[in-house]
Amino acid sequence: MSAGPHDMTPLPDLARDQARGGPVRERRPVYVDLLPPCNAGCPAGENIQAWLGYAQAGDYERAWRVLAADNPLPAVHGRVCYHPCESVCNRLHLDSAVSIHGVERFLGDLALERGWAFAPAPAPTGRRVLVIGAGPSGLSAAYHLARLGHYVEIHDAGAEPGGMMRYGIPAYRLPRDVLAAEIARITALGVVIECEHPVRDLVAERRAGRFDAVFVAVGAHLSRRVDIPAREAGRIVDAIGLLRSVASGERPVIGRRVAVYGGGNTAMDAARVAKRLGAEEALIVYRRSRAQMPAHAEEAAEAEREGVKINWLRTIQAFDGPQLTVEVMDLDGDGRPVPTGRTETLTADTVVLALGQRADTAFLQDVPGVECGPDGTVVVSGSFMTGCPGVFAGGDMVPAERTVTVGVGHGRKAARHIHDFLSGTPGAVPVKHPVAEFDLLHPWYFGDARRRVQPERDPVTRVADFTEVVAGLDENAARFEAERCLSCGNCFECDGCLGACPEDAVIKLGPGDRYRFDYDRCTGCGTCFAQCPVHAIELVPENRS
Repeated sequence: MSAGPHDMTPLPDLARDQARGGPVRERRPVYVDLLPPCNAGCPAGENIQAWLGYAQAGDYERAWRVLAADNPLPAVHGRVCYHPCESVCNRLHLDSAVSIHGVERFLGDLALERGWAFAPAPAPTGRRVLVIGAGPSGLSAAYHLARLGHYVEIHDAGAEPGGMMRYGIPAYRLPRDVLAAEIARITALGVVIECEHPVRDLVAERRAGRFDAVFVAVGAHLSRRVDIPAREAGRIVDAIGLLRSVASGERPVIGRRVAVYGGGNTAMDAARVAKRLGAEEALIVYRRSRAQMPAHAEEAAEAEREGVKINWLRTIQAFDGPQLTVEVMDLDGDGRPVPTGRTETLTADTVVLALGQRADTAFLQDVPGVECGPDGTVVVSGSFMTGCPGVFAGGDMVPAERTVTVGVGHGRKAARHIHDFLSGTPGAVPVKHPVAEFDLLHPWYFGDARRRVQPERDPVTRVADFTEVVAGLDENAARFEAERCLSCGNCFECDGCLGACPEDAVIKLGPGDRYRFDYDRCTGCGTCFAQCPVHAIELVPENRS
């Protein structure tokens, strides 16, 4: 039955379109914003795709400001982050991942060179927050809290701020002037850092300073030990102590042959530092296989390039310097190392223990409500708050991967929750869009573009000193890398939909404003969707209600 001119029954969309002579659609295109894999994979929570876009356009200061809105230490991160964002980059399916860390370092270094500063802190809220630990997590939390208008004071036991960035990462990976300059920008916001101020009684410290909240971010500075039978002739030191002494300007005598016991990133750094201290031979003893080592593959590769020899599936039985007795291990059916009873003799003047670290939580033992797990880490809720109201913890203090980037991410998230606590109002939970996986893209649009490589010093000569090993990308290379970004899941205004639409139903709104659809013209043919290289268009069922 057709509807007459006075019939008030609503027309279904199809009938309405037919009645007015317009298109008949089963589906309609809509523009969408998906979550890029790099953003989803960044522990620091950076909006990577956005700042790459500004770098691509040559607007470097805006790119840096978007980056620094989430992470106050881009020059540091561009050097020491293990860039998990790159391991999920969709460009890997075409040629190789975008050098995200390379562009990040370029922006961070350019900001230092040009003296870019953070915007001034807003009007004070009158709230006071104590941060314990001036490492990556503590500095990040302090920065974000200061940007919210809170007064922040950091108490740190070290002689200088930076935590494990200063005392655990060697200068050939992170020059100290870069670290100091990025910390100075944080203090310029009004953050107060008191060094050589260890906290031994948290309750008393909080009361004395009239702090409304506390964020505990003490790094994992205590080395795990293992008993190795050794005579007086055998010198045994721990890796954290060795790295700290070198970072403080000391040059300890370790002999011509050094064995490092462990398979993590600290072990790799200790072995590489030993070479720079004059060791002719530096070797690593690790009880598992290469595939099972906790160190990042690139760290092990760099150590080997510098002449460090890694002995897999070996454990130390005894050290009677210079004789080092190791037992050969094998893997059982479950991949666990088991002893074989076979031994070998290696030679070493010093053994360096790099068997993991833990944070010192002794000053938390008497804080009401604070609980520690069996591994010594602090138990926190999803908001990073401990069982004691107003006391939060993050970084190495809580169960998580112990990296600079994870620590900075904890500081950023904790700051938001601390702000909610101080405000007395729960913050809104951000909505995450679906991830734009590679199979959603139409990669025909993108040609091959070989990744630019950062220059490195020669492995033979670089072990003579602690000068930085890896150089940064120049402007041309950094911009080229930014241009390699596929803009996964988000429109980058390529005009493909505009040119492909047979009905002229796509309207361009101007630079930065993207497009809109004229649904009076659109037939729902899906041509725009089929050609969109980055899946910024989705076809949805036509609304028939």
